[in-house]
Amino acid sequence: MSAVRLCISYGFVALSLLGSGIAGAEDVIAEGKKIFNQKAEPKCAMCHSLKHADSYAEGGPDLDELKPDAARVEKAVRNGIGEMPVITGLTDAEIKLVARYLAEVAGKK
Repeated sequence: MSAVRLCISYGFVALSLLGSGIAGAEDVIAEGKKIFNQKAEPKCAMCHSLKHADSYAEGGPDLDELKPDAARVEKAVRNGIGEMPVITGLTDAEIKLVARYLAEVAGKK
């Protein structure tokens, strides 16, 4: 099996585990935080405050105050909203993961 097909296969397995609830909440939180702080382009943490991610930016809404649900985050990441641009550099699985992360931690630390 080629390396690309192997990576795709592992990606589908990971998505299946996340979607089925088998993957632990700790995994979603750890990976979501990494996407929020490092992977997204532009970085979410550059504009948004989120205590859980140790982000205290002032350019966009404070996510701890906003407490967005996953659907709202996913829509904003995919389409942009207001002055927020479309976020690039993320796979569909990563978008869903960061959306779940934000819905889980915003306003809770």
